[in-house]
Amino acid sequence: MNAPAALVWFKRDLRLRDHAPLSEAGRFERTLALYVIEPEWLGSPECDARHVRFLLDALAPLRDDLAARGLPLAVRVGSAVQVLAELRREFAFTHILSHEETGPGWSYTRDRAVAAWCRAEGVVWQEFAQTGVVRRLRSRAGWAGRWAQRMNAPEAVLPRGFAAPQVVVPSPLPTLRDLGVHHGIDTRVPPAGERVAWAVLESFLAGRGRDYRRALSSPVSAAEGCSRLSEHLAFGTISMRCVHQATEAAIRSTPDRTLAHALRGFAGRLRWHCHFMQKLEDEPAIEFRNFSRACDGLREHAFDRERFEAWCEGRTGFPMIDACMRQLRATGWINFRMRAMLVSFAAYHLWLHWREPGLFLARQFLDFEPGIHWSQMQMQSGTTGINTLRIYSPAKQARDHDPTGAYVRRWVPEIGTPAYPKPIVDERAALAFARERLFGLRGTVQARREADAIQAKHGSRKSGLPPSGMKGRRTRRPPAGQGELF
Repeated sequence: MNAPAALVWFKRDLRLRDHAPLSEAGRFERTLALYVIEPEWLGSPECDARHVRFLLDALAPLRDDLAARGLPLAVRVGSAVQVLAELRREFAFTHILSHEETGPGWSYTRDRAVAAWCRAEGVVWQEFAQTGVVRRLRSRAGWAGRWAQRMNAPEAVLPRGFAAPQVVVPSPLPTLRDLGVHHGIDTRVPPAGERVAWAVLESFLAGRGRDYRRALSSPVSAAEGCSRLSEHLAFGTISMRCVHQATEAAIRSTPDRTLAHALRGFAGRLRWHCHFMQKLEDEPAIEFRNFSRACDGLREHAFDRERFEAWCEGRTGFPMIDACMRQLRATGWINFRMRAMLVSFAAYHLWLHWREPGLFLARQFLDFEPGIHWSQMQMQSGTTGINTLRIYSPAKQARDHDPTGAYVRRWVPEIGTPAYPKPIVDERAALAFARERLFGLRGTVQARREADAIQAKHGSRKSGLPPSGMKGRRTRRPPAGQGELF
């Protein structure tokens, strides 16, 4: 009988440090690492060339770092079950070691298929937590305490070296063209990889984050004042636990009270990050349907394609909306408050259902994190049934965060000329319509009953997170910045 052999399946955890599957792999006599580039991901409506490019840029240093420890990384293209079956003919692994993943629907379907294949083949699949998300959670009571327990636990220990099979020869990494990704092939992305992630974190903790609490709200200051770790957490080039522990250590050690105060605000948003991911873990259907079923039919049958396309292209005639959308499309990032404003505008001003705008934004956000994304799309659209309806005024956001107009002029250079379009909706009339429909709906018996059930299942608790509850029915709006967070 062959000795136990491990396959470390990398997914959204592209690092060596604090990697539980790698730590567990140290117990095996033979180990191989694998990353699967899945057509289900490439063909999904939320995938974009910028995501694939960032992935490939992160895989290159990961492969080199693993090779230095004697562990080859096989990068294969294909559906997960097909790849695993083919690879097992080359390397007779008995165990698959991977992190848990809270992802979109296609990844949930994939994991079920892999689990069935493992049962049929007698392969043991061990999954490890890497965030504060709890699998098969029965109650949110005490969730924040469990989050703290995980985040304060020691890091997973990386073995000094691995015994790898000689039969599997790693092939060169594919290119975007190899993968059939032709749209946006020239899209630029920030540097990727574990070393980059740590450098970004260290610069933030050392002083770049000193103005974090003020800087995070403005698209002008957030690019430098936020941590800019969101894409690294989304792809797992650094672990949530490492970020948490490094932040707490920086708070304790810095003599700079202003910096410490700023970092405490950042530390709180790490908890909100996992709090929102937990919602998708507990109820995967929220990617596709309204949290509150009382909202079914509210916007679905009135989708205005022309308004949607104008919003996507940054030509709504509302300067702050258009500037933010154009920055996002060009860079793959914008701060949370402006994300919330874009969604609020689509939902209330344009009366668009959240699903198609959500898919468009998912493709733009380099840091797309499904659990946060879909929770926020519904929260900012008023379909959770429990959150306070928050309608952003583009004009007020411009006055507050771009008082000189320099930001708008940078991204909308045609402002003030005949080339710039007139507003596509009358703001006052559009918001009066939205308020009438939503507040009327929330007063119904069905909506109130659903709100109680949703609050019981998904609402935050007072055990470590900011308090929840508005007269028992509406949860307090989380601090601005928890979506992209950082």
